[in-house]
Amino acid sequence: MLKSLFINNPEENFCIYLMHSSLNKAEVEDLKKYIEDHGSTLEIVDINEDLFNDAPTLFHYTKEMYYRLLAFKFLPRDMDRILYIDPDTLIINPIKGLYNLDIDNYLFAAAYHDLISVKEINRLRLNPYEIKAYYNSGVLLMNLKLQRELIDEKEIFSFVEKNRARLIMPDQDILNALYSKKIKTLDEILYNYDARYYRYYKLRNKQWDMDYVIRNTVIIHFCGKKKPWKKDYSGRFHALYKHYEKLALG
Repeated sequence: MLKSLFINNPEENFCIYLMHSSLNKAEVEDLKKYIEDHGSTLEIVDINEDLFNDAPTLFHYTKEMYYRLLAFKFLPRDMDRILYIDPDTLIINPIKGLYNLDIDNYLFAAAYHDLISVKEINRLRLNPYEIKAYYNSGVLLMNLKLQRELIDEKEIFSFVEKNRARLIMPDQDILNALYSKKIKTLDEILYNYDARYYRYYKLRNKQWDMDYVIRNTVIIHFCGKKKPWKKDYSGRFHALYKHYEKLALG
């Protein structure tokens, strides 16, 4: 993800924020050197291991799932926005347009995958919370200023405790159930392209062929359990991922 970000945004100098509670010094130093070698900087946000001891966790979802939703508590107070991107992505075009979107009246900007099955199943599953769409939390443009005013961590913890039995992707379920009305919708084809659905997107609009994706899509997201770094992966964008993997590893 970082290699593709740097290569396709050569005129930008990024400040990468890393929130963690368990990485060792060598791992952090290795990442810092890698980022600085590409002309950007790394800021470390150490999270006390005991900070979320009372926060409900679920299955393989650890307390780290709260980091992106409560990032505003730990980032510098003078920051008014930040862009969160999952690591299982490629950034293949300039990202500046996304980062500079107007989100003054929204807590987040995010995309939802416009599949009827996804929308309806999650709408029923999260009833009585009213959601018009089910937003993906893998790419989130965050309005930190407004989040500091409106988001209450106790409300988040209470939601998880109350709804344990029906949560499938807890951080994403929280985002949609509690804040969907304050999310600005992003174009999924441009900013959160689900690598599993190339055929579906093309059936919806013939314009969205491979040439269109390569020239216009900003973020390709390898959603789901099958990942392109695993040997059994055979998705449409596997070769593209392996290209950036080779460049990243040198």
